[in-house]
Amino acid sequence: MDQSQHTLRKIIHIDMDAFYASVEQRDHPEYRGRPIVVGGAPDRRGVVATASYEARKFGIRSAMSSRKAQQLCPEVLFVVPRFDVYKTVSRQIRDIFHRYTDVIEPLSLDEAFLDVTSDKQGIGSALEIAGLIRKAIREELQLTASAGVSVNKFVAKIASDMNKPDGLTFIGPSRVVAFMEQLPVEKFFGVGRVTAEKMKRMGLFTGADLKRLSEEELIRHFGKSGGFYYRMVRGIDNRPVQPHREIKSVASEDTFERDLDQPEDLDRELEKIAGRVVQRLQRYELKGRTITLKVKFGDFKQLTRNQSYPQPVSDYDTILDAARTLLQRLDLEGRKIRLLGISLSHFEAPGSGPEKPGATQQLTLF
Repeated sequence: MDQSQHTLRKIIHIDMDAFYASVEQRDHPEYRGRPIVVGGAPDRRGVVATASYEARKFGIRSAMSSRKAQQLCPEVLFVVPRFDVYKTVSRQIRDIFHRYTDVIEPLSLDEAFLDVTSDKQGIGSALEIAGLIRKAIREELQLTASAGVSVNKFVAKIASDMNKPDGLTFIGPSRVVAFMEQLPVEKFFGVGRVTAEKMKRMGLFTGADLKRLSEEELIRHFGKSGGFYYRMVRGIDNRPVQPHREIKSVASEDTFERDLDQPEDLDRELEKIAGRVVQRLQRYELKGRTITLKVKFGDFKQLTRNQSYPQPVSDYDTILDAARTLLQRLDLEGRKIRLLGISLSHFEAPGSGPEKPGATQQLTLF
């Protein structure tokens, strides 16, 4: 491990498996073993919040339009979300976490980081604690969770996704550097589809390939994210688990492989981006009053436009229609667009969504 990490932390990332869908299948036996989607119905331009693992076999995924999900699996069953139930279950999961540590950073209703460097029961082993948490969730709540255990947040989060569902993956201190070197570049946080393709065109396919470049070279090619990649591939992530955060905005954006200027292409991209924003809002149980459209042109000039509402919103139709209206108001004559983004901000007062006192954070999906 890099010597810049003076004290090795013991970090667990817990991620519930198909959370909303699993709760529905637990509570409704008739849903078990069937492909189900929690989200809006296709005839109402809905979005997939969560798909059961049976539905995922057909290629259905979160943030996909419900219409597309039905095309992939005509027999899929659409279930109306019960966010009050999911929030109650999330609190029950959080209570299990608190048996072992109070240093908990919720990322949404269904996932969180835990720092168990000093655990409340004096167990000492993060791997054992992760196993006990998963066992309690299974026995007490009849749900499954996957866990990643490592010395920092970045590696723990990647590890939790390696053996889903119902998996437990440990990346110990001696394995972190080798693990990061073999990691595909698209697995790095912040590396979206376009950036991954750029990296591959440069002959950069894994962390080991990124490691060949100096920090200056990475920054020159990838901007400030280059510094992040430089540290991550060396296993350096000193970010602490933050028990208290306030979410200021939820955003999603896409950089296109080629600059776009056709209205139908731009509208198709807005639909996908709006779907991802709504999916994340649902996970956080958030509603906001201000919708912002971000546009970056082919010449790299950038602008934002926003629209505010007297009452908070979070539904797909409102967000998509606002983004469309804001885009239509721009003078796009002879201009090509490189990037589009949508964000929602000015959320309801704390207490109306998940716990969110304290420091600020912006959530961006790539």
